[in-house]
Amino acid sequence: MKTIKKVALTALAAAGFGAVPGLFGLPGSLLAPGFAATPGSAMAQECGTITLGAALSLTGKYSTNGLHTKNGYEFAIRKIKEAGGVKVGGKCYNFKVIYYDDESTPARGAQLAERLINQDKVQYMLGPYSSGLTKAIAPVTEKYKIPMVEAEGASRSLFNKGYKYLFAVLSTSEQYLASAVTLAAEVAEKRQGKKPSDVRIALVVENDPFSLDIRAGVKEDAAKYGMKIVIDDRMPRDLSDVSATLTKVKALKPDVLIASGHSKGAATLTRQVGEMKIDVPMIAITHCESADIIGKFGKTAEGFLCSTQWAETLSYKDPLFGSAADFNREFKAAYDMYKNRSVPYQAAQAAAAIYVFKDAFERAGSLDKEKVRDALAATDLMTFYGPIKFSPAGNNIAKPMVLRQVQNGQYNVVAPSKFASHKLIWPRKVQ
Repeated sequence: MKTIKKVALTALAAAGFGAVPGLFGLPGSLLAPGFAATPGSAMAQECGTITLGAALSLTGKYSTNGLHTKNGYEFAIRKIKEAGGVKVGGKCYNFKVIYYDDESTPARGAQLAERLINQDKVQYMLGPYSSGLTKAIAPVTEKYKIPMVEAEGASRSLFNKGYKYLFAVLSTSEQYLASAVTLAAEVAEKRQGKKPSDVRIALVVENDPFSLDIRAGVKEDAAKYGMKIVIDDRMPRDLSDVSATLTKVKALKPDVLIASGHSKGAATLTRQVGEMKIDVPMIAITHCESADIIGKFGKTAEGFLCSTQWAETLSYKDPLFGSAADFNREFKAAYDMYKNRSVPYQAAQAAAAIYVFKDAFERAGSLDKEKVRDALAATDLMTFYGPIKFSPAGNNIAKPMVLRQVQNGQYNVVAPSKFASHKLIWPRKVQ
C-alpha cells in the first residue's frame, strides 16, 4: 500500500500537483490547482458519500493518459458537489473515488480491482485507461456483479463477451480512423481525379487490443473501396522507435499513413516523421491531444489528421457542464497543465462517465447496485461530450467520431463534413 501511494503521489507531483490528502481511500478528494472553496462546497459537506473505485495508470507507458482520465473524473466530481450533489431518494450524496496505480499493467489492474471490491468494499467502479486494462478488469467486475462505467476502453472485443455490468461512454475503436479512409477516398475522386481503389495505405499500430481493432476497422473500410494496404506493421513493444516502418514509407510512397500507438506511439511517430522528413500527403493518427504533438513538435505536426471522440467546437451541451465550449474553458481554468494546449478527449469522456453515474443513481432512486445497473442499461442522455445510449452489449451506440486536422497550430474539425468547422488542407507539406 505504501509503495502504491508513493508511486502515484510522485507522478502527480511531477505533473504539478501539491499534496493530495484524499488519495487512495483517505478522507478528502483531489482538488486540482485552481479549484477554490465555494458556497456550494460548504453545502456539499452535509451530503452522504457514494464511493467509486478506480485502478488507473499513474505510472508506466499509459501514465499520461491515466492522469488525463483522473483529472476528468475529479473535475466532474467537483462540479457535481458545487451543483448540490447526487439526489437519491430524497437525500444528497457526493462521489468519492478510491484510486490505485495499476502501473499500466493488465495483471496489476485485475489484482487491484479485486482489492477494491473485496477489501475496500467498493460497489461501483470507474474504468481504467486503455482497452487492455479494461479487458483485464471487466471479468472481475462482472464476477462480483459490480457496475462499471468506463471511458477509456474502446476495443469492440470488450462488447462481445456478454457482460451485463460494463458500460462504455465512448465510441468503439473500429470507428476511430474509418473517417480517414473515407476522406482519402473523397480526396482521390475530387482533388486527384483518381478512383478510391488507387489509394495506397501504410498502416502501423501498437500490438494491443485497441490498436489492433483500429487496424481491423481500417482494413475493412479500405477493402470496401478496393484500396491496397502496402505496409501493415506493428510498433515495437516500448513504442520508442518506428523508423523501420518509416523507412518503408519513404521507399513505397503511400498516399496515406495511418498509425495508432496511444500517446507514446503518437509522440514517437510525429517526432520521427519530422526527423526523417517523411513526405506523405495524408497522415492520420490517434492520441494527438494527449501526446501534445503541437506543443512538443510544432510545425512537424502541421497537417496531421487526428481522430477524436470529442471537440470543444461541437454543439453538444447539458445542464451540468453547459456546452462543449463551456467544459473546455472551465477545465482549462481548473488545471494549469492544459492552459496552453487542447483538452484531451480522454479527460472529457472521463467527466462524462461520472455524469452518467450521477444520472443513473438519480433515476434508480436507490444505492442498490442492481437497480443502478438497470438504470445504467436504460441510459439515454445528452451530454456536453455527446449523446450516450448503451446497446445491450454496453457500448455507446449514439455518438459519432470526428476527425481534426492540425492547422496553424490548432486542432480543427474537418470530417465528417456535417461536423466540419474547417476545410481539409491537402496535401500535407513536409516541414
